[in-house]
Amino acid sequence: MDQVPGSPQEPREATGLPVCYRHPDRETGITCTRCERPICPECMISASVGFQCPECVRDGSGTGHAPAASQPRTVAGGTVTADPRLVTKVLVGLNLALFLVQLAVGDRFTDQYDLLGRAFVPEFGSVEGVAEGQWYRLVTAMFLHGSIMHLAFNMLSLWWIGGPLEAALGRARYIALYLGSGLAGSALTYLLEEPYRPSLGASGAIFGLFGATAILMRRLKYDMRPVLALLAINLLITAFWPSIAWQAHVGGLVGGVIIGFAMVHAPRERRNVIQYGSCALVLAVTVIMVLVRTGQLT
Repeated sequence: MDQVPGSPQEPREATGLPVCYRHPDRETGITCTRCERPICPECMISASVGFQCPECVRDGSGTGHAPAASQPRTVAGGTVTADPRLVTKVLVGLNLALFLVQLAVGDRFTDQYDLLGRAFVPEFGSVEGVAEGQWYRLVTAMFLHGSIMHLAFNMLSLWWIGGPLEAALGRARYIALYLGSGLAGSALTYLLEEPYRPSLGASGAIFGLFGATAILMRRLKYDMRPVLALLAINLLITAFWPSIAWQAHVGGLVGGVIIGFAMVHAPRERRNVIQYGSCALVLAVTVIMVLVRTGQLT
């Protein structure tokens, strides 16, 4: 049976505190001044007196808010979409498609777009690398893989971690997190790895998603043991598997934690400034690392 807005049948937690009618996992002591339904900070819209829920604003509360104010929002302030995993699906599809291109074209394609500091490549008969002005390698290497197992492990991690995180952040913030973490991982690899040793893979970006997921789960007071255990296993593999570029994992993780913390904990009134400011900060540090390493190699 459907509940009537403001009726005594509103959901409550075991503690007796009411929970938001749109977000049943969040306790709140605030109610809409019109319909008296409990609303959490994400759903509160300022009115002339108190706060109103999105439905009352949409139906005409006279508060003067734009229609967009009544749109459902994610925990990070993003817009709730019909397909909350769309970006994750596109990323998985892009990685799969490029791996097929790698198989079809061969090493020439991979050698042209993987992350290489500066080295002579016999296949091209010239010195190649980021230090030679090929900065695009910092991005393209994030979408290439060295084997089917490498691809499968990264894509499974991306699907398992990325889908729920995209739903929690919203598409724009999720893309910013993914690219920011991936670039941070590429830049740290470029800075610390031997310039003649190529690297590739989505691991840097995925470690960033791990870090942001841990921040989000702590914010929502979920059980963090599963994600922390998986992260610890991945870090151990990183430490003891000699062929893995640990720099990409560490750089991506640090970038993801910084951006994820800002995404989840930014106060509502300054949300956009803090969230995208954190992305700009990570990008600025990334650029500095790239410039420093380029200066060392040229």
